[in-house]
Amino acid sequence: MNRAMADGGSPHRPRVAFAMASNELRDSLINAESFDRLRAVADVLSTEVLTDFESVRAREVLAHATALITGWGSPRIDGSVLDLSPGLRLVAHAAGTVKNHVSPVVWDRGVLVTTAAQANAVPVAEYALAFILLAGKDAFASQARQRLEQSRYRKEVLRQDLGNNGNTVGIIGASRTGRLLIELLKPYPLRILLADPTLTPAAAASLGAELVPLDQLMRRSKVVSLHAPVLPSTLGMIGAAELAQMQDGSTFINTARGVLVDHAALRAELRRGRISAVLDVTAPEPLPDGDELYKLPNVVLTPHIAGSLGNELARMGSLAVAEVERLAQGAEANHAISRETLAAMA
Repeated sequence: MNRAMADGGSPHRPRVAFAMASNELRDSLINAESFDRLRAVADVLSTEVLTDFESVRAREVLAHATALITGWGSPRIDGSVLDLSPGLRLVAHAAGTVKNHVSPVVWDRGVLVTTAAQANAVPVAEYALAFILLAGKDAFASQARQRLEQSRYRKEVLRQDLGNNGNTVGIIGASRTGRLLIELLKPYPLRILLADPTLTPAAAASLGAELVPLDQLMRRSKVVSLHAPVLPSTLGMIGAAELAQMQDGSTFINTARGVLVDHAALRAELRRGRISAVLDVTAPEPLPDGDELYKLPNVVLTPHIAGSLGNELARMGSLAVAEVERLAQGAEANHAISRETLAAMA
């Protein structure tokens, strides 16, 4: 216990503790610059993260905390934890979804909950952008053919379905990532279609996209990128009928959640070789050893790397610290989550 916790700190400054998997994770999320910003506006109660809320030390910290910065692996914050921390005003999550560790009672007790999902959307949108452009060039099929034919391979310069000049890209879901991806695509000479039942055509147009039904998006798009939330209505939303509507030679990208896609139908379509897929998420995740998706030449499979990792983690930590800064200033949070919006999160 440090001095800030022993004397309660300043009565006007947030008193902050960290709850997540490890100190190493905290140090990746809250880099030196963000830590300096945090100390400038708040009293840090303990430099050791809380990995549980039951120990004597955890109870001492919670008794004084007015703000918790959480990360992956945070213990669950429920009514019993709130009883231990009667002054808690803010849970600033330095990652995306809070479904796994924030109980609905937190909102009932009037505690503000924020998320760094907007920061996490940046690398996901960048990942999707990169693969959209590579798919337009048929880069992975070309790589496979060159490896097979080696010096005999000749690129197909005159194929009119190659390139990114005038391609149609379909975005499923106007989520944080979906909206950011549309923004990243604007500098390129591409037509952007958007399928989202919550938007009007005018709202989609304001984002820079044409609102169309899902079946039309699947038929018209050279590349389809999935960014829908996990809801009862979206589970398995991409099935055999939707995949069958895709153009020959088109590419399906999933960086959202594997459960949105019928993987039996996806395997069957990919086995035919008619379309390609870029899958950063699957169901289950990871796939079992020997699954054919590991081996199919028209599949790029990555181990859920589109979201923040490495030096990208600090972007999420910075956003969480910014919410503590706003608490200290008496300003409204920039990225608050309500109970109503919780259901639509990934």
